[in-house]
Amino acid sequence: MVCALGAAVCFGTATVLQAVAARSAATGGGGEAALLLRALRQWRYLAGLALDGLGFVFQIIALRSIPIYAVAAALASSLAVTGVVAARLLKVRLSGTEWGAVGVVCAGLAMLGLASGAEGGRHGSTALKYAMLAIAVVVLLLGLFAGRWSGRGRALALGLGAGFGFGVVEVSVRLIDSLAPSELFTNPATYALVIGGGAAFLLLTSALQRGSVTTATAGLVIGETIGPAAVGVVWLGDRTRDGLAWLAVLGFLIAVAGALALARFGEAPTTDVPTTEAAA
Repeated sequence: MVCALGAAVCFGTATVLQAVAARSAATGGGGEAALLLRALRQWRYLAGLALDGLGFVFQIIALRSIPIYAVAAALASSLAVTGVVAARLLKVRLSGTEWGAVGVVCAGLAMLGLASGAEGGRHGSTALKYAMLAIAVVVLLLGLFAGRWSGRGRALALGLGAGFGFGVVEVSVRLIDSLAPSELFTNPATYALVIGGGAAFLLLTSALQRGSVTTATAGLVIGETIGPAAVGVVWLGDRTRDGLAWLAVLGFLIAVAGALALARFGEAPTTDVPTTEAAA
């Protein structure tokens, strides 16, 4: 659980650092490529990327040691981390309700920590591995055609799609039994992980650029928590400590509900950045 929480801290902090750097880089001209190059010259953006990489390592370690439902809820709590860090670094004011939601997330995670058992001992079937690959391909297709969508439900649909993609990553990590090249490159879960992760980033980017951040992030949280948790319990044998299944379910629901209340932090809140920092 410590690694899962470490991943949440890394992802949540990286969001704020990258948002600050991106806004500083936006002061110049040029297209998306120029914006990216300017962002890469800023230490905050590079620090954010490093934290993302470290968070992914923590996520993999967590998924190999505790149930998926606990990791999924912990990753959703990165929104609470983003909110707290934004309040400190960006001087964003959190309402009393939002501070309450941060507390709710922490309470839910504490319940999960008490109730979670070890990861399930079942090895995923070949059918499940191909199912993850199929879902990843569908999510990728959604990402490729996302630019043509319109309507009020667009942000929610894109957010859900991104959530499903990240959910595929969570499950696929558990379905990769060996890192030996001969087995790694013949395992459908390997390709599901790569395609699902890439498609999820594509969909999430489109959702945040073209719709409501709050709606898209709410869809993301739902998509990346409920489905993977169910797969872990039903097909991979994830269980709780004896007699504490009720506490795990309650903690999971509370943590996810708290994260949904903080959905506006799916993209770090905007604030003015001094022009002198643009050259940092």
